Amino acid sequence: MERKRTNHILLVLFFGVLMGALDIAIVGPALPAMRSSFVAAGNRSLAWIFSVYVLFNLIGTPIMAKLSDIAGRRMIYALDLLLFAVGSLTVALSPSLPFVLLGRGIQGFGAGGIFPVASAVIGDTFPPERRGRALGLIGAVFGLAFIVGPALAGLILRFATWHWLFLINVPLALTLLGFGLRVLPSQKSSSPGRFDWSGTLLLSLTLASLAYGLNSVDTSNFTASILSAHVLPFLLAALALIPVTALIERKAASPVLPGNVFASRQLRIGYVLTAGAGVGEAAVVFMPSLAIASISGVQPHQASFLLMPVVLALAVGSPLAGRLLDGVGSRIVIMSGLVVAATGMVMLSVTAGSMLMFIVSGALIGLGLSALLGAPIRYITLNEVEPSNRSAAQGAVTVFTSSGQLLGAAVIGAIAASGNGSGSGYAHAFLVTGIVAAILIIAAARLKNRAAEAAQAERQKASAHEKS
Repeated sequence: MERKRTNHILLVLFFGVLMGALDIAIVGPALPAMRSSFVAAGNRSLAWIFSVYVLFNLIGTPIMAKLSDIAGRRMIYALDLLLFAVGSLTVALSPSLPFVLLGRGIQGFGAGGIFPVASAVIGDTFPPERRGRALGLIGAVFGLAFIVGPALAGLILRFATWHWLFLINVPLALTLLGFGLRVLPSQKSSSPGRFDWSGTLLLSLTLASLAYGLNSVDTSNFTASILSAHVLPFLLAALALIPVTALIERKAASPVLPGNVFASRQLRIGYVLTAGAGVGEAAVVFMPSLAIASISGVQPHQASFLLMPVVLALAVGSPLAGRLLDGVGSRIVIMSGLVVAATGMVMLSVTAGSMLMFIVSGALIGLGLSALLGAPIRYITLNEVEPSNRSAAQGAVTVFTSSGQLLGAAVIGAIAASGNGSGSGYAHAFLVTGIVAAILIIAAARLKNRAAEAAQAERQKASAHEKS
């Protein structure tokens, strides 16, 4: 009965995360149809349909994660699903682009809590020897979303308008909400304390400034763009707010990002690694551009299909990495993944003109990233923090991953642009990314071995047993 209950929980979590991931994957195919509905909007404005989701996802993550530590996983997961449904309905019924952006912001804010809360629930309900497999399954959702998403969007757009891409979320979210209220654990923190409003506001402003500044960088003219009024003031504001936020959080009775989620070396290394994984994800976005510039005969409408080896490798590698975590521990899995990802990036930079090597390199990159994204870093945080701060720690993982994505997109785009759109610029960008992955191997070597992780998990179990 216990195994059956945890399987039901895993299904609810899996489809909740899948729903949030699909709404990133379907936007690309939907943009041309949405452009025809909002003819007055320029390309820069339409790009915010994607960017505003990412921005509010980043802001919502630590807030929802902390709320789930205070109010209980079930209530906040249900709230996240409800917000996602409301945002989806707002987008679908929008009469103008500003309402679309409002709905996407609500969607992103709700989705910000889905993945960290799902990971925390796994920590609450799955024994240590099964956590890796469960996290691996959840991590595979993102690869699955980018396989299913564009095909699903194309099918819907063939028979209906773009509005149905978002309307379909409403019954799905409400169905998951009903099941979630029945099967998810409902325990709350034994000493929740007051919600950290000042820390939440400062952290939100920091993340919003960072996200807006990096997202506004024009990679075709990087230096001038960085110094522009749309970028530099926001980046400086984020840098200035970081120490202020840290000071306020240190004094808060119940901080939104508790100090103990950064307490151990294992956690700090994990956040550095997940930021590096975000840089790797950002690099993958530029692979179609590299293919067009380097491989003879590849057209823009064909280039996106060359991402399939990456996506398939992610979908296969994520559950495999999760299973290996339970057997050999995070250090071996992560170091192996970094070696494979670095090899793929360097191979891609050197042999991009060959279709066969492009596909092989993409598969290696996807397989390597699968050992960093999803399960491994979240597995580390579940072992290293107390149950009362599990969700906050999972939120920190998402924040560092997203920050790596934003920074990576700006820097890699600038390196690629230095080649004036030629294949050499993109090749240099992937070479730099491969070097970054190689450097991260040194950091990963300082992670705990399997025996130390198992001992930590046993201490955590014993501590939880004593408190209960």
